[in-house]
Amino acid sequence: MKAQDIMAKNPRCVTPRTTVQEAARLMKSEDVGALPVISDDSSRKLIGIITDRDITIRVVAEGRNVERCVVEEVMSKSSLATAKTSDSVEDVMKVMGKEQVRRIPIVNENNEVVGVVSQADVVRKADSDVRAERTIEKISEPGGRHS
Repeated sequence: MKAQDIMAKNPRCVTPRTTVQEAARLMKSEDVGALPVISDDSSRKLIGIITDRDITIRVVAEGRNVERCVVEEVMSKSSLATAKTSDSVEDVMKVMGKEQVRRIPIVNENNEVVGVVSQADVVRKADSDVRAERTIEKISEPGGRHS
């Protein structure tokens, strides 16, 4: 089974200039905890990810103004974990466990976002319950990024 078989296709994305408030509203309406950040509206080139945790820790906890703060100021971008559509689910689970992330953007050969695989996708659709369980244990180890 490949990443393309279990990913949520064509996820909603934001740009670096999107306000954090708008990103949070989009997360609420889409019922997701993370949004891929793309370079601009005409491109789906992945440049980062913003998570509900980024908003909580880097905006709310610091007392920043959510109406003026933009995604670029708080998004996660360093060592961004991704997978390709053709990667096996096992390889996707390995990356998620190693990087300790709950969601991973799926990109095509041009680094354009085409999907997202979440921890829930792995649990629901993985071929092996044991491998899925090990991946979740690795993601949940203390000190992880938990995006």
